[in-house]
Amino acid sequence: MKFSFNIWKEEISLAVLLAGAIVSVKATRPVPPDSTSARILQAKAGASVELPEFAFQKSRQLSYRKLVLPGPQFLISDDPEYIRVPEAAVFRERVLPGTVRFYLYNVNGVKEPQKMDRKITALIKNLGSGPMRLQMLKYSAQPPGGDYLKIGSQGLADYFASQPSPKVRQVKAGQAVALDEKWEKTTVSYDDLVHGFYEFLIDQPAEITVLQTSPGTPGPTALARNPTVLPGKSKSGAGRGVFGVSNYRVQPDSVFDTRHGAAEITVADGQRDPWVEGTASHTPETAVLKGNYGVLYDINIRWRSTDGRGLALLTRNARGGGPNNNWCGAMATSVVVSAGLHPGGIVKLPSDKAATKKEPEAVVIQVFAPPADGQEQLIHLTYSPPGASCLPTPITLVPVDMQAK
Repeated sequence: MKFSFNIWKEEISLAVLLAGAIVSVKATRPVPPDSTSARILQAKAGASVELPEFAFQKSRQLSYRKLVLPGPQFLISDDPEYIRVPEAAVFRERVLPGTVRFYLYNVNGVKEPQKMDRKITALIKNLGSGPMRLQMLKYSAQPPGGDYLKIGSQGLADYFASQPSPKVRQVKAGQAVALDEKWEKTTVSYDDLVHGFYEFLIDQPAEITVLQTSPGTPGPTALARNPTVLPGKSKSGAGRGVFGVSNYRVQPDSVFDTRHGAAEITVADGQRDPWVEGTASHTPETAVLKGNYGVLYDINIRWRSTDGRGLALLTRNARGGGPNNNWCGAMATSVVVSAGLHPGGIVKLPSDKAATKKEPEAVVIQVFAPPADGQEQLIHLTYSPPGASCLPTPITLVPVDMQAK
């Protein structure tokens, strides 16, 4: 006869009738610890872990409410992603006075007549009748390179960490200047990515143009030649234009309880969370941002523990090993998370290697101990879809046995 016991010990009470007496006998047998919990608890924040016993695909999906938050005007330049023409514009859009978020993601793709060094720069032109004041509020710009995953992850980390600049630039009426003067001094080799993530404040209407030109040509000079805006490439690039959403707040519909087992929050998948839409000057059609790159998600998770277990937040490359493995074989990102067993703040995912590959590998974001009083707790997570990574990158909530370490 076979018995099923709890994972930590078994107690067998045998009533034995012997010489008219009843004797109670107890036997205890150790059971192997929870290896998934042990691996998670032994890892630092941002560390990669192998979890072969954990079935990610069987985790239930948490339904959530999604609220559009007030935010800046949001622009992205990522279509065509690869600029194949030696001198051309790939983006030209107008913005109103106020705060603007701008995500620049373009690659020197010139192969004809030969591969050559180029410059990719973003220009802002004052369309107002008076001087324009320009102040950078958030700034992130990585050296151009071929490690797109590293650039995307570090770009997010730098954006989250940045503070408003005390410098206020003055731009004359009708004048065009480099939005980021760094790019005016930077040579971009073939196949290298230019990645910038900015928020800035202006007090006049303006026009932003992204263009590619020769390293020795000043951006305003190239702009004065009125380069043609290239058509989009459907197979390369997430999108371009001005989009109607820059910030979301996401909150699951119910309080997560560890006794119900693992679950996932999935955003930026184009299904549960549709792609944001907007307008683009180069087409009368609705612009679609496939990936919601550059959109910030304020994720609020309410949780409690009625079984004494703690809670771990993990992420992973959900597309690894799939049919697009040449492009989706790895993932790297950065988030901001509440304090738990590890300090709160910016966490690079992963922090111990260049990128995470595919299941059963996952990355630990944070671990939270069960509250002593059993009361509901709140976790804050700031997330944005990681540039250069395939989506989605789900947030997995895993109950952990705090004694397993």
